[in-house]
Amino acid sequence: MLIAKCPVRDVLDRIGDKWSVLILKNLEEGPRRFGVLKRMIGDISQRMLTQTLRDLQRDGLIQRTVYPTVPPSVDYRLTKLGQSLMDPLEYLVQWSDRNHQKVRKARQSFDRTPPGAPA
Repeated sequence: MLIAKCPVRDVLDRIGDKWSVLILKNLEEGPRRFGVLKRMIGDISQRMLTQTLRDLQRDGLIQRTVYPTVPPSVDYRLTKLGQSLMDPLEYLVQWSDRNHQKVRKARQSFDRTPPGAPA
């Protein structure tokens, strides 16, 4: 299969994005408001959080709910489709946790190797 012509590439791009994964994992426990998500993730910009939330909503993975309060309050939650992604995503997170040190060592080794030298 050619990845460049893969019909599910746009879906893989979304669920493979680091911000999407972090947002989805933080919504797994239940609904969250924007500010709570921002604090939980920490190093995401407000602009990137806004855009990623919109993209996840567009893809049907999260739902945005506006409550008629003054000022209006908004929260985000996983949809059924988003919930169905949590098990496969958890396997990826577990793999990442188990292999993080190996990946770091491989990067360090690669970075020390001069370009063009045999690995």
